[in-house]
Amino acid sequence: MRKMNTKVEERVSYVILVVPALVLYLAVMAFPTVYSLALSLTNYSGGKVFGNPNIGFAGLRNYYLILTDSYFYMALKNNLWIVFISVFGQIPLGFILAYILSRGLIKGTDFFQTMIYMPRVISAVIIGILFNKFFLSANSVFLEIQRIFNPAAEYEVGRHPMFPILVVILWMYVGTYVIIFLANLQKIDSSIIEASMIDGATEMQTLGHIILPALSGVIVTAAILAISGSLQAFDLIYVMTQGGPAHRTTVLALYTYEKAFRGAANYPLANAISTVMVIISFILIAITQSVEKHFSKE
Repeated sequence: MRKMNTKVEERVSYVILVVPALVLYLAVMAFPTVYSLALSLTNYSGGKVFGNPNIGFAGLRNYYLILTDSYFYMALKNNLWIVFISVFGQIPLGFILAYILSRGLIKGTDFFQTMIYMPRVISAVIIGILFNKFFLSANSVFLEIQRIFNPAAEYEVGRHPMFPILVVILWMYVGTYVIIFLANLQKIDSSIIEASMIDGATEMQTLGHIILPALSGVIVTAAILAISGSLQAFDLIYVMTQGGPAHRTTVLALYTYEKAFRGAANYPLANAISTVMVIISFILIAITQSVEKHFSKE
């Protein structure tokens, strides 16, 4: 009898603990996702959603419009550049800086750790305004530096308008990965590293055979965070360039915003773009995980 009461109490406890989280998940995550996907398949043009007689099923028409829009491919290309600089710039640089700090190869590790992470504390809006003045204004600091080497240099956008944005993104977010790697490097048993050094292993051998294999899961997690964050890039770019000039710095999130809130609002098309962003994110994450599995087998 006592055992039955204990089992009932356990089940009630499970329900009490799980139900609030489940309700919150359904309300905040599941319902908006399904709602967005459903809306992307309609011709909704405003007004109430439920019970609106003017809403009809449009099928994949909005997805066809996306795939035939040249601005979509321009935005996608810019997002892929951000993914590239995040995965192959922020993560390696973050690991190198974390490794230097964790191994005590320089003095003042607390100071450098604070300074590296400082950009993440500052608002992206403020950073966007500052670097707009630094790179993109007619009297920018960057232009003044150019004039030191070329007095005839004039203000121009250039062939690579995404370059200033990529530089700022690299500088702004590398501190996040420094903290992630630093925390996990401290979990590695120092006696193992010391034993390898006693056995004659060099710093690079210790790094390649002990530290990197121990952090393989963390690297994959960091890559997933970098990919998902890169596809959501919006505030910094909106403040720095607003997608200009001529949409050359537009990204998918800004492309979605323009379709939803600028001019004649097209909510189904905006939701279709967000769905495509999720699909692209899943594809890139799946590629990352498959690459990690391939190297872990080797």
